[in-house]
This record gives sequence, structure tokens and C-alpha cells, in this order.
Amino acid sequence: MTSESPRPSWQSYLELCKPKVVALIVFTAMAGMLLAVPGIPPIGLFIYSSIGIALAAASAAAINHYIDRDADALMDRNKHRPLPKGELSSTDVIVFALTLGIISMVLLIFMVNVLTALLTFLSALGYAIIYTVYLKRMTPQNIVIAGAFGATPPLLGWCAMTGEVHPYAMLLFLIIFVWTPPHFWPLSIAKRKEFAKVGIPMLPVTHGVEYTRLHVLLYSLLLLIVTLLPYLTGMSGLIYLFAVVPLGLGFIYYAILMMRRKDDKTAMQTFFYSLMYLTGVFIALLVDHYFKLTL
Repeated sequence: MTSESPRPSWQSYLELCKPKVVALIVFTAMAGMLLAVPGIPPIGLFIYSSIGIALAAASAAAINHYIDRDADALMDRNKHRPLPKGELSSTDVIVFALTLGIISMVLLIFMVNVLTALLTFLSALGYAIIYTVYLKRMTPQNIVIAGAFGATPPLLGWCAMTGEVHPYAMLLFLIIFVWTPPHFWPLSIAKRKEFAKVGIPMLPVTHGVEYTRLHVLLYSLLLLIVTLLPYLTGMSGLIYLFAVVPLGLGFIYYAILMMRRKDDKTAMQTFFYSLMYLTGVFIALLVDHYFKLTL
């Protein structure tokens, strides 16, 4: 950034944090906190945990911006980010990311518990470094493997309240892990030319669009099965079941629609439905948790 450039605005720093992504992360983490206890969790612990997880996610997002800055400059969907536009320098981004990360760890270690801090650190490190630097450009299964890092928020939330990794928390992890590929692959279909241009081997780039559409359908079927596990294990009741089945069938419907219409518009509609789907699943879990109905 030249000396004549204007001082970076707070909006530029906010964009580094990927606020929409972080909002979903924090929402699922909060859901994990609420599901971990029978009533209302301690307010102070709830707030500190939420802020700590949010700051760690924002730090990882900023590092992702830094590492992908050259590729972002060549992609239409990302070329307006702060680094490609010259609104921020690389030093600005690194300092900002490290500051957020340090504050996050201090909060989680001293105000929550060490296990949550450790798991949060490993999750952020996995996304920001292992995925962004290596997996993203190494294999077309990048998003499948990366789902393990992105699926941790409800587990982190649960651990923040209880100090342990409970099997039910692992079910929440599993739902997001299986959801991630059919969530992201429709976007990668619609943006496949951009991914190909910067050498990122997303599945539709390496194996073709038809192959990817088929896998979106297969994963949506698997996702419906996985989302039944909270009910089958007794974690959730009928309210959850009656919500998650139509939500899952809706996902399958969009996956079939993608195979029939074969256009990018339908792929993007599937991508946006997947966001509403995940939100709906966790809202159903919460409503069921506090207003449980059983046969």
C-alpha cells in the first residue's frame, strides 16, 4: 500500500474476519453450549466462550486472506477483498490476525478451560494452515478433509461448558462434517472456472461437473441418515425428528434438481439452501432440547 493510500477502514478489517462465516461458526458453537447443559448455561462462561471462539475463527479467516491473496486477485468472487484491492498491507493482516488469535487464547485459557483453548487452536491452525496452504491445492478431496476443521464449533461449545468431549458433541461434529462437502461442492461447480484459473483442484475441476453433482446427491443422502442419529441415540426427540426429515429431503430435492437442470443457477440455489438447512437443523436441536416431546 502506497503512502498516498487512505488509512484502512474498520470495514476492511471486518471483511478480513469473514463475518458471515464466523456468524455461522459462533451460532453452532452457542448451540453446542446450550445443548451441553439441561438449563441455561452460566452467562459469563457463555459470553467468554462465544467471544473466544469468534476471535479464533476471525483470526483464522484473516490468515486465510493473507495466504490466498495472490489467488484472490485473479478470482472474480474474491478480487474485491482488502488485500487484492490494496486497502490493507500484508503486515496489517498478519498483525491483526495474530492479535485476534492471542486475545482468543488468553480468554479461553483463563476464562473458560484449557481443553477448549487447545481444541480451538488446533481447529484454527488446521483451517488457516493445513487446509489453506496444503490440502486446498493438494487433492480434490480437500473440502472433505477440511470439513474436520470446520465441524468443530459445536464440539468446542460443548467442551467450553463441560470441560469434556462428549459423544453427543461428536454427533454434532459429525453432522457438520458430512454437511460440508454437499454445501461447498455446488459453489465449486458454479465457480469452477475461477478455481481452475488459479490451480485449485476442486472436485468439478479434476473430475468433472457430473461426477460432482452425483457426489452432492450421495452426500445429501448420507447427511439425512447422519442427522437421524441424535433422535436414534436419545439425544433429541420428536420435535427434532419432525424438523430434520423434511429439511434433509429438501437437500436431496435440490441435489436431484442439480442433476436434472445442470446449470450454475441451480447449483447456487443448492448452496444457499445448504446454509439455511444447517441453521434449521441446529434450531431444531435447540427447540427440541428445551421443549422435548417423546412417544
